[in-house]
Amino acid sequence: MSTMPTVTLPTGETVAALGQGTWMMGDSSRRRKDEVTALKLGLDLGMTLIDTAEMYASGGAEEIVGEAIAGRRGEVFIVSKVMPANASRRGTIAACEKSLKRLKVDAIDLYLLHWPANVPIAETVEAFTTLKRAGKIRHWGVSNFDVDEMEELIAVPGGDACATNQVMYNLRRRGIEYDLIPWCTQRRITLMAYSPLDQGRLLRSPEIAQVATKHSATSAQVALAWCLLQKQTMVIPKAGSEAHVRDNYAALSIKLDDKDLAVLNRAFPPPARKKPLEST
Repeated sequence: MSTMPTVTLPTGETVAALGQGTWMMGDSSRRRKDEVTALKLGLDLGMTLIDTAEMYASGGAEEIVGEAIAGRRGEVFIVSKVMPANASRRGTIAACEKSLKRLKVDAIDLYLLHWPANVPIAETVEAFTTLKRAGKIRHWGVSNFDVDEMEELIAVPGGDACATNQVMYNLRRRGIEYDLIPWCTQRRITLMAYSPLDQGRLLRSPEIAQVATKHSATSAQVALAWCLLQKQTMVIPKAGSEAHVRDNYAALSIKLDDKDLAVLNRAFPPPARKKPLEST
């Protein structure tokens, strides 16, 4: 079994760098058993970070997670998210309570604002602070925030307690390397990379396939291995079957060398200028 790399949160707590996403889970009763089984296998392999959200399948994904972690709460680091429409002080607290019930847990380990809201960020931070004091959440953060939004966040009372920013990041979407990654690194705010395979688009890359062939691996594994090289970044691919979970886990055994990285950098060059934050 490969050694699971970890990411250190600002508090000093460590979290598995390779986790499990749940977007598009929980919306089919036919797939429910396979999805629960897949998450359980991920836990067995050490992929103990599970990311979900109240928006996914209108809470259905949280219910899947709740079923998968039953009897194993102490092993799991649960991440969930509040929708911007619910991000007022009262709305955030109410949404969190509903998520806790669907997950069947007493506390969420990391609670995120899913994307910037029309509600003043100070109000959402106040709600996060209240939830943390009440023991309903252990850490909080944001998702899909660019540098200007992060600047606004840390300027409000309590905003500097942000632990994580979850953003789209993969070989084709490297814009955050120009400014957001350095900004977060300087402030010890961890990153969480969603869509590490660019929703499957990276699987069509001949350059990734070339590197994969060298390592007797799949293109998906190479793309995940590249993401896992990025410091202080958690990676959350979704897998709805046991075979898919094992494929994702195998990315941990791939050691990309300088020649591999040169091939990938030529195909997917790092940004030379500021780019808008990508989310689709």
